[in-house]
Amino acid sequence: MFHSFTAYLQQFEREDLWHYHLQVPDEVALALKSGGTRVICTLNHTYSFQCAVMSAGEKGYFININKEIRDRLLLKLHDEIRVHLIPDPSKYGMPVPEVFAELWQQDPEFDEVFHALSPGKQRTLLHLIGKFKSEAKQLEKLLVLRHYLVGVNGKLDFKELNEAFKKGVKG
Repeated sequence: MFHSFTAYLQQFEREDLWHYHLQVPDEVALALKSGGTRVICTLNHTYSFQCAVMSAGEKGYFININKEIRDRLLLKLHDEIRVHLIPDPSKYGMPVPEVFAELWQQDPEFDEVFHALSPGKQRTLLHLIGKFKSEAKQLEKLLVLRHYLVGVNGKLDFKELNEAFKKGVKG
């Protein structure tokens, strides 16, 4: 099932919410909720990405539009945008770097600790590793992640993880 609508790039005034977003009509958001909040969003028939339809309380539903997407599509505040949404059938709601799949197969302990995390934390970690373009850099960061997560038995603290990334893996 897909949904198409026109929205305008908006900006929240509250500092505790993400800034740039597209308003999702209530009827679309509610129809999508039956299958979960993760969707594949296509903007202006040209660029697709995986994301969540999020609630803004009484202000309805929205999709975040980050700087990378705005720059790629040359989007400015109040631009009219054609939006196409379909439910995201993927397990994680985002691409899985190949190095992750390989390490899960080779290291059952890491696989178990990673999959015990909440789906949101899993997505965040997949994004952290996947943002590196080279597979060598992804693997380097993934090994740090693996060492950290197994060492803390899955008790993830992002500040500690960031420090571990800075230090790298110690043999």
